[in-house]
Amino acid sequence: MNTSFPQPDSAALAHSNALLSFIQALITKEGGWINFAQMMDAALYTPGLGYYSGGAKKFGLSGDFVTASEISPLFSRTIARQVQQVFGAMQTQGKQADILELGAGTGRFAKELLLEMAKLEQLPARYMILEVSAHLREVQQATLRATLPDTLMNRVVWLDALPENFDGVIFANEVLDALPVHIIKTTADGIAEMGVVSDDRGLAWKEKPASLLALKDFVSEINLTDCYTTEVCLAATGLVASLAGILQSGMLLMIDYGFSRAEYYHPQRNQGTLMCHYRHRSHGDPLIYLGLQDITAHVDFTRIAEAGVSNGLELVGFLTQAQFLINAGITELLQSIPVEDSAKYLPLVASAQKLLSPAEMGDLFKVIAFEKNLDIPFIGFSSGDKSHTL
Repeated sequence: MNTSFPQPDSAALAHSNALLSFIQALITKEGGWINFAQMMDAALYTPGLGYYSGGAKKFGLSGDFVTASEISPLFSRTIARQVQQVFGAMQTQGKQADILELGAGTGRFAKELLLEMAKLEQLPARYMILEVSAHLREVQQATLRATLPDTLMNRVVWLDALPENFDGVIFANEVLDALPVHIIKTTADGIAEMGVVSDDRGLAWKEKPASLLALKDFVSEINLTDCYTTEVCLAATGLVASLAGILQSGMLLMIDYGFSRAEYYHPQRNQGTLMCHYRHRSHGDPLIYLGLQDITAHVDFTRIAEAGVSNGLELVGFLTQAQFLINAGITELLQSIPVEDSAKYLPLVASAQKLLSPAEMGDLFKVIAFEKNLDIPFIGFSSGDKSHTL
């Protein structure tokens, strides 16, 4: 363990060791080696033990990272403007509109969005939350029940699986970066896939010749330089295909950090983008702090765009988070707060800076959206579209 980081207490260490034992048993079952996607999936999502399935606090100052919805209510309130436009268009078509949020964190985004939609008099018939973590589901329920009136709370429903059909807005903030990724490496002998074995100290890296045809085909398309290590997220294609399959009419809106493919696999980015987050510290070793740290990789937004379009969706646009929020009206929302009310105004200005500044989240985070059976000029994408870079 890294001694420069805050050290886990005895309960956290016991939790981490239990997950280590589970992963070692999985490695044994799989013949002594698992690929990194299997390792990442186990580390994040093993029921009761994985990072997103356990009970440790993840979000906020006392957790491991902070999301946009935790930074400022302006994030949710601005997105509500885009949702309002979609709902209005669907109403003219005589269609009921719902919201489906994937991975709702603490529930703060859902709370702020529902309150804002109530002000805009454009409430969803249902606010669906698909949450794989039983612990986070409990956190979300507590957050919403403590803050929402019954008239709004009664619209919220938690799902165990995607609905068969959906009309409305599907929203995913920082979901794609937590999907398990394969790690590949170009070598003198061809394409290798990085995986994990068990050793006396816990887990260790070991590479094998890549065997998955999807990986080899992809690498042959992107023409990587020699000794290049990077990630390929095959799971992203499956998720977008599933969402496209259920969306009958409406919008799919996804926000995350990442790049277009040309930038993602740039020759200078030859060590990939894999990153771990533990107590607001970032590092590159996913084989430690098992179950106690987040493991992420940046998003190849070209893959997301290809998956959406090939599964019947229309690409609305691709741009920076800052440009999307400005287009959708964040500055107007901020201007509606009296400057004289400094106790309210100044914190909102500071939080808006974090959402919009290129040095913070403004440029690193991107927004991509798709639509089906809607033909409207989406306000969030009215200027600054960078779809041509995908």
